[in-house]
Formats: sequence, C-alpha cells, structure tokens
Amino acid sequence: MSYWAKSTEGMTIIDRSLEAPLHEQHEYITPNDRYFVCNSGTTPRISAENHVLAVHGDGLSSTLNLTMDDLRQMPQRTVPALLECAGNHRFLFEQVMGEKLDKRPQVTELMWTLGAVGMAEWRGTPLRNVLESAGVRKAAFHVCPKGGETDSREGEIKIPMPIAKAMDEDTILALEMNGKPLPPDHGHPVRLIVPGWIGAYSVKWVKEIQVSTRYLQVARNTEFYVMKGDAWPSGGEPITERPVKSSLALPWGAKISAGEQKLHGYAYSSDCPIRSVHWSDDGGARWQRAELTGPNRKYGWVRFQFTWQAEKGRHCLMTRASDQKGRAQPDTVPFNTGGYLFNATCKHPVAVL
Repeated sequence: MSYWAKSTEGMTIIDRSLEAPLHEQHEYITPNDRYFVCNSGTTPRISAENHVLAVHGDGLSSTLNLTMDDLRQMPQRTVPALLECAGNHRFLFEQVMGEKLDKRPQVTELMWTLGAVGMAEWRGTPLRNVLESAGVRKAAFHVCPKGGETDSREGEIKIPMPIAKAMDEDTILALEMNGKPLPPDHGHPVRLIVPGWIGAYSVKWVKEIQVSTRYLQVARNTEFYVMKGDAWPSGGEPITERPVKSSLALPWGAKISAGEQKLHGYAYSSDCPIRSVHWSDDGGARWQRAELTGPNRKYGWVRFQFTWQAEKGRHCLMTRASDQKGRAQPDTVPFNTGGYLFNATCKHPVAVL
C-alpha cells in the first residue's frame, strides 16, 4: 500500500489516502484491512452508542433523529458492491495520453494508480426505509447526505443524489462491512452505500440527511466531481455512474519470468454483470477471449484470467471488457481536468526476464 498526502495552504487536504495495489488482490472480496482509503481529513473516531442521524428537509413530512439502534431495528439488506474512486487510474492520463494533470492549480492531484477500488459485502437498512418513515413527499427531488469529516475548501462533506437513486432498494445505510461493524476508516458507525456510482456518493460517518424539493448545489456537484475540459465547454454534468473497465492485476511496469504465465485481472461496470473480457499482446491486432471466473454480479467485479506464453523482452498487454448492456471500453477517452473515469483500453507494460 502507498500513502499519498497533500497539505499545501489553501488547497484541499487529504491527510490519509491509502491505495490497495490490485496485484495483491487474489480473492473476490477485498478484506477490510486491505480496502483502499480516501479521506478528506483524519479519520474521525465516533461512538456508535452516542451517534444520532438527523433526517430533515422540505421533501419530508417530518423530521427524524435516529440512533444506531433505530437503524438496526429496521429491515436489513446485504449488498455486494464495488466502490471505486472517480480518480482511480488517474495517472494513466499522463502515462498513456501525455496529458499533464496540472489544470486545477487549487488542488494537488492525488495520483491514484490501479488500486483505488475494492469489493465488499455491505449490510444495513435501505435508505428508502428511513425516507418513508419520515414521510417522503412526491415533490422530493434531491437527497443530500452529510458526512462527519471536513475539507479545507468544501467545509463539511456532502453530495446530493436524485430521489430515484436514494429510493433504490440497494442504496443502503451500511452498518457492517464484510460481516463486521464498519471500521473507522470506512465510515463507522454508519456509511451510505450508493452502488454503481463513484465512491464520492458513498458518504462516510453519515450524521445528517437533507431531503429537498429543489436541486441542491454543493461543491461536489458544481466544482469537484464535474467533468471539465475542452470536451465539456459548458462545464459538463456531475459525475455519477462508473464506466465499464478492466485492469490486469499486475504492477504498472511489471517484471515477470519467461514461460507460461497464468495472469488475472478484474472487470466491472456500473449496474450490470460483465459479458466478456478479451486480451491482446500485439497492440490490439488480435484479441483473445479471457475466462471469467467466480461471481459476476450487478454491482460487483468479475475476475478474468488467461494463459500467456511470455517470451523474454518488453511487451504490452491490453484488456478490453464489455458488459451485458452492450457497453464496451473505448479505445480512447477525452481528457478532463480532474483526471476522472479513465477507462480506455491501454497498453500495460510488462518486462519478461
């Protein structure tokens, strides 16, 4: 794992961001102590016994103040779901496309490689149970959770989502991660899980939920998690869903031995299983089908594997995934100033010794 920090005066500060190298992922579920961490400040230590979740807003008939015991008394649901930072693979904009990530002078970019992603089983009550208990109105438009951390530029962390996503049965207020109480780094005592969307929506240490009849504008849907650049002259729309993607479970610039090698990786989309993964060792002139193994669920990833006869020298391997809705990885992606959502099929360098 690697620690990345930024603490320049006036800039966003990430005190503790921890990447979990994908080449160290060998199982379907990522263990809690191997799951990537991305915080906007130091991890808060919150007592579940004293924590209260406030639910309010003009999109509700009443206000609720819920203890963790109240949430436990509600019907529980387990959701296997992958979470990924929107900036995962950000370094490929520079490494592959040659685009410098220096377009946001107010931010020191966190150069995620391939490890800002993880798969877990989350358990808690669907958010809609809480909203229905508070009498959600037909006019409700945005649901905005607020977390228990602050950012030097944003203030308290919050990001709104449409009411339809909030009412989805798989959008849950999680109390457990992989069968255990949420660890502090992952939102103890309660974290919102918004499967299929970028990790920013899965707000940690949730202490407040506002339900509004109007469109809510905050830093995260107007400045930080918005596509900007030449391809988005009007500023673009807030980022929500993840794109289809595949990654080899190899270090970037891996060194391996000559001979038969059984390689693996992971592929995923936003809201449906993966249909196929193909691989190439000749720059994409010839593609071969990889084998999909293990679970292949709606909000999860699937492991793929293939056997490669590795000959000494320098090579580039490529993988390309498509999902069951017919969406496939593109050959190229337009550059955006935040370095978000890189999912192009690219050449992964490998040295065979």
